[in-house]
Amino acid sequence: MARYIGPKTKIARKFGEAIYGVDKSLEKKNYPPGQHGINRKRKKVSEYGTQLSEKQKAKYTYGILEKQFHRTFEEASRMGGITGENLLKLLESRLDNVVYRLGIAPTRAAARQLVSHRHITVNGNVVNIPSYSLKIGDVVAVREKSKSLEVITDSLAGKRNRYSWLEWDSATMSGRFMQRPEREDIPENIKEQLIVELYSK
Repeated sequence: MARYIGPKTKIARKFGEAIYGVDKSLEKKNYPPGQHGINRKRKKVSEYGTQLSEKQKAKYTYGILEKQFHRTFEEASRMGGITGENLLKLLESRLDNVVYRLGIAPTRAAARQLVSHRHITVNGNVVNIPSYSLKIGDVVAVREKSKSLEVITDSLAGKRNRYSWLEWDSATMSGRFMQRPEREDIPENIKEQLIVELYSK
């Protein structure tokens, strides 16, 4: 199963944003990585370079590689409406992302691992595919024998903001996927129109 497993702070420094969450190293070194990062003069980035950077940021944020990202974009372009917003809606509908949004896991990488290791169910059935696309009304829950896992209990104890498109039931440790989120409800700092422009070349 392909995924990025390299140093995360280096990627965050490349984009100048904490795309993987709170990062103390990024706060200390808020300049590009590399030997000359702190002194390097920023060259003017081309239009293509800006668009490519935005696509790379989206890929790293959601933890997926090029082939899968491109397939998701093609699906978004076939849907009615605004392609860029559709792309983000599809990415937000992934099982690993919803597990992260519900607070079951502290990061998307941890959510991906929980799904892969069969700790998560969808509508009562174990699903171990992180890219599984949820449908409206699907119920995502922690598997019964996994409810006492420390990583899950710790994450739920420090649960973040609730999201309007998700409904959480702490008694059963389950959440319902109510709808695909609107663009204004997605907190990620991604300029999706630049990605559309890049792929339309």
